[in-house]
Amino acid sequence: MKISVIIPALNEAEGILSCLDSVKIQQGEFELIVVDGGSIDGTVEVVQPHARVIHSPQGRAVQMNSGARHATGDVFLFLHADSCLPPRAFPLLERALADPRIVGGTFTLRFDNPRLLLRLITFFTRLEFRYFHYGDQGIFVRRPVFERLNGFSEISFMEDIDFLRRLHSTGRVALLKQPVTTSARRFLERGVLRQQLMNIILVIFYLLGASPETLKKWYGN
Repeated sequence: MKISVIIPALNEAEGILSCLDSVKIQQGEFELIVVDGGSIDGTVEVVQPHARVIHSPQGRAVQMNSGARHATGDVFLFLHADSCLPPRAFPLLERALADPRIVGGTFTLRFDNPRLLLRLITFFTRLEFRYFHYGDQGIFVRRPVFERLNGFSEISFMEDIDFLRRLHSTGRVALLKQPVTTSARRFLERGVLRQQLMNIILVIFYLLGASPETLKKWYGN
């Protein structure tokens, strides 16, 4: 099973090497693709010795779809540039996909900061409820399923929730109990409780039909 790891990036020069290193230590056959959306901070130069670089118009969904079009793997794993895989991510993923009923899935989540409230937030990602799972946990999907779904909807916001909702309609979605570790920078900058309440409100409004463009304006750049 060949895994294509697809990482959308925009001005992530400072931290993306940690993400790439977490992929390069994995066991098994894989390819590493970074899709740059027009970085001006040297991201491309940092990445080029370590991964294949694809240039794309800006937008996370657009960039991930672009990476998928260039990928050659049997499975696509979409990973944020400020996130790191657990050490045995690929064996866990392959074990889950040995069950033909599994169409894809996510890992659980851990932040790179030990604050109690952040640990409480990540606890909920261990539950099976689908609206506790997001793109920063890493989304993996069988290539034929991704193609059948026509990839990510190229919307400006909530592309991860949209995709996972549609993925659930095609079969069983696995939740791997090992965590992806992601940056807590936005929570720390804005305040942990304030950011989490904002996240919950935005998801609720999205499920009630609010447009991704409006929600993105509320969320901020």
